[in-house]
Amino acid sequence: MKTILVVDDEPKITQLVRDYLERAGFGVLIAHDGKKALSHAKTDKPDAVILDLGLPQLDGLDFTREFRKTSNAPIIMLTARAEESDKLIGLELGADDYMTKPFSPKELVARVRVAFRRIENAANMNSEMIRVADLILDVPRMRVTADKRELEELTPTEFELLATLARQPGRVFTRAQLLDAIHGVAFESYERAIDAHIKNIRRKIEVKASEPKYVLTVYGVGYKFADK
Repeated sequence: MKTILVVDDEPKITQLVRDYLERAGFGVLIAHDGKKALSHAKTDKPDAVILDLGLPQLDGLDFTREFRKTSNAPIIMLTARAEESDKLIGLELGADDYMTKPFSPKELVARVRVAFRRIENAANMNSEMIRVADLILDVPRMRVTADKRELEELTPTEFELLATLARQPGRVFTRAQLLDAIHGVAFESYERAIDAHIKNIRRKIEVKASEPKYVLTVYGVGYKFADK
């Protein structure tokens, strides 16, 4: 059974989310502040985190920053509409997805399942290796290596985005197409989330993120993996 850490300072929300997740067959841990959440993360090692950003003691952004030092488990943020900038910062820190309050508990469960399916699909790819330029993407292990360079580990969402682009070098993907590729269903989502994930990917794989040679921007359209 996969275990999900639910972090929110509103008991009604944590109880609602717990009920839906447990009905879906997941184990649930609850924390109402950032410090308790970080303690759970270190001792219980959850398979995913559902995280409110506006937390007491240690806010959601600081939690994400600390959590990402030791875990690449999926993080789904719960945000208020007023937290637009925090939403982007959270994605840049390594969160995988977000939902805006008030949210549908059923859709939240669907997002969790998609996050786990993304990891399972990669593991079921047997020995698929994507070789493009001097990068090697080991799909089952979700690892990226480059000639004579050790690369920082990508989150599941970042890896899926990079693999989608790298499988078809030169093809231009719109942000909407990339959102569909990583979610697997037509969720209404924030297209700027793709920009945040791409920024993270470049920081981790490019020699100089400000002058990318792998993941290129096609202005006014989206992104592509370099075809040369």
